[in-house]
Amino acid sequence: MTNTPNIEAVKSKMKSTWESGDYGAFAKYMEPGAIEILASWNIAPGEKMLDVGCGAGQTAIPAAKNGVHVVGVDIASNLIEQAKNRAQAEGVDAKFEEGDAEQLNFPDASFDVVISLIGAMFAPQPEKVASELLRVCRPGGRIIMGNWTPQGLPGQMFKTIGKYIPPPPGVQPPPLWGDEETVRQRLGEGTSSLKLTRRLYPSWHYPFPPEKVVDFFGQFFGPIHRAFNTLDEKSKTAIRQDIENLFSQFNLATDGTTLLKAEFLEVEATRI
Repeated sequence: MTNTPNIEAVKSKMKSTWESGDYGAFAKYMEPGAIEILASWNIAPGEKMLDVGCGAGQTAIPAAKNGVHVVGVDIASNLIEQAKNRAQAEGVDAKFEEGDAEQLNFPDASFDVVISLIGAMFAPQPEKVASELLRVCRPGGRIIMGNWTPQGLPGQMFKTIGKYIPPPPGVQPPPLWGDEETVRQRLGEGTSSLKLTRRLYPSWHYPFPPEKVVDFFGQFFGPIHRAFNTLDEKSKTAIRQDIENLFSQFNLATDGTTLLKAEFLEVEATRI
């Protein structure tokens, strides 16, 4: 018997999860790496770019500073407000709006480049996401994603969270967007080329030890913030220890700081 999820309930819970904590504050340690990844994608000034799952603008705003015509969408309304405020404060011409990766509010073939760096992978209906990414990209345009792999640190972290807060039945794990064969099935038919490369996320460094990184995630990162605020004390202690163990296992630093080794799958597709 197949479990059919209540998608609207799933999305409502997902939205409240990502609106908890403070992703704008959380992302500051990841932004240098995001900028490095963005530079490697060679998006030219003047191109029209859609950033799906843009968060607080940590990728979209640097792209706009480089002369790219940027629109960012995210399901979390507070993050869209943060992105708008930051763009205004930094004098950047970028547009941001609340939106659903499974139902993008743009005409067909609206963008030269459609990107998602650790964003669209979390939407509960990946086939609809894939269809929408292809639809809003112009023929010959590029779809570029960065998605956590199941085996890497973030994939293992979400698996750990799922032990304490089980995911909705019938919803596929987000890190499947980091599995090559799955991505080929989702995007392959709509693309003329599809390049998949496993990379390590650059420059993800905290100037404090793993146990303090857990505290930081618990304060600012929505999924762990929610876990810490909903679990009983016994479960909260257990998940804290499990996540600290993961951070220690994937920590490349030896000087008391935390340099996280985090694998992602880079997806580079050309729209038919």
